[in-house]
Amino acid sequence: MKIDVLLGLQWGDEGKGKVVDVLTPQYDIIARFQGGPNAGHTIEFDNKKFVLHTIPSGIFNPNTINVIGNGVIIDPFILQKEINKLDESDINVRENLLVSRKAHMILPTHRLLDAVYEKAKGKDKIGSTLKGIGPCYTDKISRNGIRVGDIEKSNFENKYRLARERHIKIIEQYNPDYKSIEIDGQLFIEYEKNWHDALKVLNELKKVNSEYFLNKQLEEGKKILAEGAQGTLLDIDFGSYPFVTSSNTTTAGVCNGLGIAPSKIGKVFGIFKAYCTRVGSGPFPTELFDEDGKMLRDVGNEFGSTTGRPRRCGWLDIPALKYAIMLNGVTELMMMKSDVMNQFKEIRVASKYMVNGDETMELPFDDEEDMITPVYSTLHGWRSDITIASNYYDLPCDLKNYIKFIEDSVGVPVKMVSYGPDRKETIIR
Repeated sequence: MKIDVLLGLQWGDEGKGKVVDVLTPQYDIIARFQGGPNAGHTIEFDNKKFVLHTIPSGIFNPNTINVIGNGVIIDPFILQKEINKLDESDINVRENLLVSRKAHMILPTHRLLDAVYEKAKGKDKIGSTLKGIGPCYTDKISRNGIRVGDIEKSNFENKYRLARERHIKIIEQYNPDYKSIEIDGQLFIEYEKNWHDALKVLNELKKVNSEYFLNKQLEEGKKILAEGAQGTLLDIDFGSYPFVTSSNTTTAGVCNGLGIAPSKIGKVFGIFKAYCTRVGSGPFPTELFDEDGKMLRDVGNEFGSTTGRPRRCGWLDIPALKYAIMLNGVTELMMMKSDVMNQFKEIRVASKYMVNGDETMELPFDDEEDMITPVYSTLHGWRSDITIASNYYDLPCDLKNYIKFIEDSVGVPVKMVSYGPDRKETIIR
């Protein structure tokens, strides 16, 4: 048995949470393999809306086991709030959630470091979510991190104290008055106390050596879906560096983030919006600054589910999409938020680039230095309400032409079309 993979092909916010929720009944296990609470996966059903930051999106199916893998980083305080919210809706989290002992923890001082680092960058800031992601992964790579399994050890408090002291020495160089900094609306000292209280919830969850658990489940014929966070163009190696996240968001991250061999990767589902969005700083070749961009933002409700920041919006970018498909070995595409495009008479798609006067399909090494000019193709908009469609054949011809244009451009079939946030607003071809 192989493990299937679902991940984003743009700059995140593609709608991965909804698709995982739709696909979950087909799987025995959903496993998150990277990222942390900088992710925000939104799921809507039965007139309820949930935003998950750490817990896999299969948690709403009582028959599915959910695993937070070793490649994920966990903030116990944020995880506690997430669990409390699910408890209010009678979602059985503790029964169906497993946490890898090798997953690293975000400490309160990681979030302080994130805040002072970002402020020090001034106009060159990367647009961090200030969730402590970068500093936590830095400690992991420098072999100074604290893992979930450490809370089971007698020397945990000493490890925590040493890490805190090391961080505070750095923080004081940027801001000696660090105790006045607020985290999630709380002064640091208050937040740190609440963080320690939240460890009780983490202690209540089942902790496993997830690499052994998942490989054993595969051997027993269980079906597993690996759920990614953020998007391919934010990958630490292949994204628009330095405006990226701190983990590998591509299929390769499944192997490191779950302990799965490359030979055990099965289908790769690539999620993309019918247009493009981005939160924070960094290059965005097809970004719109006109009324079309505003319409995409307003109709698509394009505001970050984690930060609340308005997203930058633009037309679909074929070279970037092909790049993401290549890196991930995508076997099936899933197009989200096609309904947001209903009102456009004409739709433009960047079919190639001009970079320093040369035509290319490749993303340049330095998007800042090498100026990209998108070369657009123009297609007819469908200008009709597609929410009344019950199957693919009911969709407007111009929307089907748009999908065919994408398929012909990238060489991978579009197997799912989403036209709204609810799990029912989905057409599978």
